[in-house]
Amino acid sequence: MRYFVESYGCTMNFGEGRMLAEEMSSLGYVQCGSAEEADIVVLNTCTVVATTEKRMIARISELKKEGKEVVVTGCMAKVQPNRIQIRLPDAPIVPPREYNHFSQTIIDRFGVAGPPQPVNFGNDAIIPIAQGCLGACTYCITRFARGALMSYPQEDLVSRFRTFVNGGSKEILVTAQDTACYGADTGTNLAELLRSMLETDGEYRVRIGMMNPNRLGPIAEDLLSLMDDDRLYRFLHIPVQSGSDRVLERMRRGYTSSDFMELVDTLRTSRPDISIATDIITGFPGETDEDHELTKELVRNLRADTLNITRFSARPGTVAEHMEPVHGRIVKERSTELTDLKNETELDVNKGLVGKDFVAMATEHKDGTVMRTNNYRPIVVKEKLELGGFHRVHVDEARSTYLIGHLA
Repeated sequence: MRYFVESYGCTMNFGEGRMLAEEMSSLGYVQCGSAEEADIVVLNTCTVVATTEKRMIARISELKKEGKEVVVTGCMAKVQPNRIQIRLPDAPIVPPREYNHFSQTIIDRFGVAGPPQPVNFGNDAIIPIAQGCLGACTYCITRFARGALMSYPQEDLVSRFRTFVNGGSKEILVTAQDTACYGADTGTNLAELLRSMLETDGEYRVRIGMMNPNRLGPIAEDLLSLMDDDRLYRFLHIPVQSGSDRVLERMRRGYTSSDFMELVDTLRTSRPDISIATDIITGFPGETDEDHELTKELVRNLRADTLNITRFSARPGTVAEHMEPVHGRIVKERSTELTDLKNETELDVNKGLVGKDFVAMATEHKDGTVMRTNNYRPIVVKEKLELGGFHRVHVDEARSTYLIGHLA
């Protein structure tokens, strides 16, 4: 029988989807390239915002209509199993905290298909390092799906890392719901884990996943010291979510806007070439025009390399669900303003890189080849290069979200 794992949402969810694919293949099921070709579809769901939830429900209905056998995993499997069961009353549902039972669930439902089969993920790898987090954000449904922090054993993660490197993986993402939390429950930390991973010989690149500011701060110095090793991307994804301290308090983020900017200043002072990505939620309940202006001011001052903007979406069971919402028209207007500011700022930042040379790795074929510098800036080269190879690239042009260059 053929299977396909269809993942949505965050990079961690995609990483777990790959782990589920490995388990399917180990039971003799044959991996295929699309749900249309598959007999069994593992639908690895996300429910972080309402639009994604609706997309999941629609996809479940489509797969049912197509007569597919469906196994539902991911966050929706934990927090909204009833919505799944209404449409797929007999489908196996496996929440993230029960992935250790995934293989047995497949055996009980479908049996063992045959001898283990090969599975191919390409040039990159994703290593989820923990379940859950230490936060209590008032808007987050994911923490209900993932629970309290549960870090995976360091020796197992390092072993998996070595397996990927020895198997030819060139770009490895180490990630979690809040990657900086790793080890807080087991007496270690993220820096120690990365240090152990980087002892593995080879020419590869490691990217650190999303980290909340209040959890990154205590380990920032150790992480910065590890960036002496060029195999660790000088790139950090640190969501700020708002420039207003009043809104941050209502979100229960655990830091102020000045705390965030001081952290960024520390990072940039130590590593002037570091790339900073951040996220903003616009239209959070109770957000005033003044709060919105403070967020715009932070965006101007921060000059992030990458900025992701999300309109607030009330999620069931969260504290923010019961807060007074901002009118949809106002949220749309604020989102448009922030998007325009984001595009303007990112383009200005990227223009500062025109004319420079970088050693970059080929990571993706798209309009030629996407190259990633050692601080994770994307440079598009208009020729098809072998993925995983390193080349010197000259930057010719800038766009808001990427650069254009040629081999130097």
